[in-house]
Amino acid sequence: MNTWESGGYRFDTGPSLITMPWVFEALFEAAGTRMSDHLTFQSVHPFAEYHFDDGTHFTHTGDLPAWLTTVRALEQNDASGFLRFMELGARLFNVSQATFFSRSPFERPNCQIIRALRHLPLRFGWGNYDRTVRHFFRSPHLRQLFNRYITYVGSSPYQAPATLSVIPYVEYAFGVRHIQGGLYRMIEVLCALGEKEGVEYRMNTPIRSIMRRGGRVIGVEPEKGPLIEADVVIMNGDASCAPVLLGESGAQPLPERNRSMSGLIFLYALKRTLPDLSHHQIFFSADYPTEFRQLFDERRFPDDPTVYINIPSRTDRSLVPGEGEVLFVMANAPANDGDTWDDAMIKQARTHVMQRLRKSGFPDIEQDISASTVWTPRKMAMQYGMPGGAIYGQASHSWRGAFMRPPNKDRSVAGLYYVGGSTHPGGGTPTVVMSADITSRLVEQYESS
Repeated sequence: MNTWESGGYRFDTGPSLITMPWVFEALFEAAGTRMSDHLTFQSVHPFAEYHFDDGTHFTHTGDLPAWLTTVRALEQNDASGFLRFMELGARLFNVSQATFFSRSPFERPNCQIIRALRHLPLRFGWGNYDRTVRHFFRSPHLRQLFNRYITYVGSSPYQAPATLSVIPYVEYAFGVRHIQGGLYRMIEVLCALGEKEGVEYRMNTPIRSIMRRGGRVIGVEPEKGPLIEADVVIMNGDASCAPVLLGESGAQPLPERNRSMSGLIFLYALKRTLPDLSHHQIFFSADYPTEFRQLFDERRFPDDPTVYINIPSRTDRSLVPGEGEVLFVMANAPANDGDTWDDAMIKQARTHVMQRLRKSGFPDIEQDISASTVWTPRKMAMQYGMPGGAIYGQASHSWRGAFMRPPNKDRSVAGLYYVGGSTHPGGGTPTVVMSADITSRLVEQYESS
């Protein structure tokens, strides 16, 4: 999460929606307060508007009767397929709640974990995600819609495990929310609560090394200034960078072939209001398999990218100074070290993005842009220490890649822990907070003496 402001327009530059709000409520309770005393959550209706290359357009809504009517219009039999797909997601969610979401997979399982795993649906909850989607849906439009959910973890639906069917279930069952004032309000409030409890923040302090002695951490060394001594070090950067910071011989960050996607993001402040558009808009490419082949196999920006547009000012007018809109325009991009993302590369990629939008009927906004900026994979890599700008660490392209992520506790260096989207249980705002809960409990368990 980050923010950018210009001329009274306020943007979120990272996550664009919130699910599973009870995870955040528990976080605020841990800080001794109530989330509702600090933040206002707004439900987003509808979830999104979907636009396809053949001119098909429909609304994805949490209103079940209305949504089933839409599904039947696309393919009569897919209404029952959707309900069975949601049933699969519910079963996976219940198992995940008792196992994956609550503890590190490297901890010794107890009887409760073993009992929960007995309910794991193996027939369609295992194997390839795209094949599972194809089993439940005949409509090519619905297949493309539900395949998109795997991009929530920066991966390809054609290589990801079917267990990730839990993602569309979570969104549909628990809804989509926006935070009044922008999602970055969460960060501002949590920082203020931390300061109230005596937390000292050292902003803009890059770390050169994690220091250890006798197999145990002793602190971190900033690029400037003396050693910051510590009994415990919790790293919230990409976990694959830890061996480099520890000074291990031959250590390298996560290889490109194992990385999740990055993104190319354009932020546009518009002088004109767009009342006919809803909060979330998705403009699909004509050939989804080709798009992902170019992203992961050819490792280049797609010729015809799927474009996601987030217009939070449709829900929250506090983000704009009166008239106008804030637009977050994103297309998936590979997380490569060698991509320069210079002006020429950005211009070419932007041309592909705007071609897709024009073809799909998005209004011409060029003359209405009063301010803009761009976040490239290279900028994310430099800003956040993400290898190549990989937003979610390693790609979830196998059972191991999805569910055996770097552990929350280092297995060789005492006192060293990990938290965030690159470690267990993975990327996404609620799962990052789950990671913090798991890591906190491990620190208490192993460091309390």
